[in-house]
Amino acid sequence: MRKIWVAVLILYACKGFSQQDFNAVVENETTGLPMSSVHVLNLTQVIGSITDQKGVFQIQAQANDTLYFSYLGFKPLKIAVTNDMLKFGNFKFVMTELAFALEEIEVRPYQLTGYLDIDVKNAPINTARRYSISGLPNLGYESGGNRSSNGLSKALGNLFNPVDFLNNMFGKNAKQMRKLKLMREDDEIKNLLVSKFDRQVLIQLLGIKRVDIDDILRNCNYSDTFMEEANDLQILEAMSKCYEEYRVLQL
Repeated sequence: MRKIWVAVLILYACKGFSQQDFNAVVENETTGLPMSSVHVLNLTQVIGSITDQKGVFQIQAQANDTLYFSYLGFKPLKIAVTNDMLKFGNFKFVMTELAFALEEIEVRPYQLTGYLDIDVKNAPINTARRYSISGLPNLGYESGGNRSSNGLSKALGNLFNPVDFLNNMFGKNAKQMRKLKLMREDDEIKNLLVSKFDRQVLIQLLGIKRVDIDDILRNCNYSDTFMEEANDLQILEAMSKCYEEYRVLQL
């Protein structure tokens, strides 16, 4: 029995030594200059960091962890950590600037008649409620379109059906969904998500598809308006609430 405990202690010690603070620098591929304020995420451990004025960042990592670099106007970068990176340090990552092309946007005005009573009745109504996120300025954020207790019960009642989408999604991706809590606890990740609207960081962290995110929220009774206009932090909060409610129903 004693030998078993010794083996366990050695195993945990080795695991602890294998994880360390990883230091590196991020540069602009075109100019060769260091890039500040680049968000660096360890997708494996669900923690984040950010580069300083010299392009330097520090983050906990071990071999085979995946790092994800994100900066507005630059192509995201995904790198697998190697033993050589950890051993020699002073590693350099370069990010490539994207060429933006503005797409033509078709504006579809409401068909107004000029009669106020008629136009008011024909105007679309957004029935979504609003909520606030702890730790952020007290701003109103849209929530589910009919998120009353009755609406919630109806939306989640189908979870007892084994072919229901939410049951399949959360059941098959329980490990990824558990990352939601870790994401909400990391300030660097939250700071990044509050300025993002493309869901790409969420996709990378959770390992799911964009369509899965929309389907999760839609099946949890969130409105299309919310899904189109919310930033990634609001989406994270909504998915977390949805998953917590799902888990309660499974108890």
